[in-house]
Amino acid sequence: MDIPSVDEIRAMHMKHAPNEDAFELVFTHCEIVWKVAERIISLSGRGVDSELVRAGCMLHDIGVYRVYNADGRLDGQNYVRHGLLGHEILEAEGLPQELCRFCSCHTGVGLSKEDVLTQGLPLPPADYVAVTPEERLVMYADKFHSKTTPPKFVSPKTYEAYVGRFGQDKVEAFGALRAQFGDPELESLAASYGHALT
Repeated sequence: MDIPSVDEIRAMHMKHAPNEDAFELVFTHCEIVWKVAERIISLSGRGVDSELVRAGCMLHDIGVYRVYNADGRLDGQNYVRHGLLGHEILEAEGLPQELCRFCSCHTGVGLSKEDVLTQGLPLPPADYVAVTPEERLVMYADKFHSKTTPPKFVSPKTYEAYVGRFGQDKVEAFGALRAQFGDPELESLAASYGHALT
């Protein structure tokens, strides 16, 4: 499989970003998720394809550009669609399914068909769940940084409390990810980007 370079991924982001601010927010977040993933890879010592993880981290949120409204603001109601929209963008760019799935399978700690139906999510009923070690690692690394205003790093304890709103099964799924990959060191990354760590 041909894995796009950082420059090729950056060009894709620039092509799909509705404006410079959106590009800066999303691309920087993707870059940070890759830096978190690098720390997790060095922590866990597990055999993952680091180049595939890098591409997955750098591409996972490209669909966010499609949920900006005409005022240049993120559409909160349809934000949950960004993963599926990113999958569609990457398919249209001719990328393989292994890369497209990083978009559609990273939301929360995985969305099941039952989640989509019971929560009335604006998604086609299906499972959007990370399966491979690389998909699981990208999904996990993504939990430690948020594109809020201002952007911030999120501690494992804070994310666990947040995901608990969606049920004990989601807390357990996050716990399984922590057991598999370990907790990354975030303080120095937060300091280098000037983002708070909550």
